[in-house]
Amino acid sequence: MEVIEVLGYVGALTIGVVLGLIGGGGSILTVPVFVYLMHINPVTATAYSLFVVGSSALVGAVKNIRKGLVSLRTAIVFSIPAFIAVYLTRKFLVPAIPDELFSILEFTITKNIGIMVFFAMIMLMASVSMIKNRKETLEKETIVSYNYPLIIAEGFVVGALTGIVGAGGGFLIIPALVLFAKLPMKKAVATSLLIIAIKSLIGFIGDVENLEIDWIFLLSFTGISIIGIFLGMYISNFIDGKKLEKGFGWFVLVMGIYILIKELA
Repeated sequence: MEVIEVLGYVGALTIGVVLGLIGGGGSILTVPVFVYLMHINPVTATAYSLFVVGSSALVGAVKNIRKGLVSLRTAIVFSIPAFIAVYLTRKFLVPAIPDELFSILEFTITKNIGIMVFFAMIMLMASVSMIKNRKETLEKETIVSYNYPLIIAEGFVVGALTGIVGAGGGFLIIPALVLFAKLPMKKAVATSLLIIAIKSLIGFIGDVENLEIDWIFLLSFTGISIIGIFLGMYISNFIDGKKLEKGFGWFVLVMGIYILIKELA
């Protein structure tokens, strides 16, 4: 096994630890780890990322359900349009993207470059969300109300984005749950994990029908990531993960800029 592959598995553990510590965001590193450390092409990397993200989010969601923090009705309302969009994106849209998108002078933007550039832009958006650091202050209990048209529209948008880049999209889902479903922040964060798990795993089904999956590699990578989640949860007993979120946001920002430079230089 090459040193770079070992670093890839260390990356899997790191992704899990970050998820366990700060409750989200770590999965944004999954695609770069697959592409740059494991040398997997971006289309397959985004597919594998959906499985890792979905499985990891499911672990966190089960924990939150036991604590009574998840609004199951909200998760179902948001998940249906999201998983329809992500499944259709993986099954039909991603395979339909041409290998060469367009050329600027003598530089050709290929499908792989396009996916990674788009992913880097999502990373930059996610980093801003983490750097701003959501405030989980004590909130008064409010009556949960649903703006169904906006929830359904947001679900489709998030599903399509998830399908293209293979990331969870929690930084888009959480504000939507607060604004459109009137959930308190703590419940919105917990409920977003269940939504991410459902849409990511169902979206991955679209890839099973299109791609050849290396199940031994994928399950071992996911297993290491889940071990990392429990390790992160244990560490969180001694360190306040939320205090680390801003620092991790800056790291994601640097990674996003690095990917843009690497792909376009």
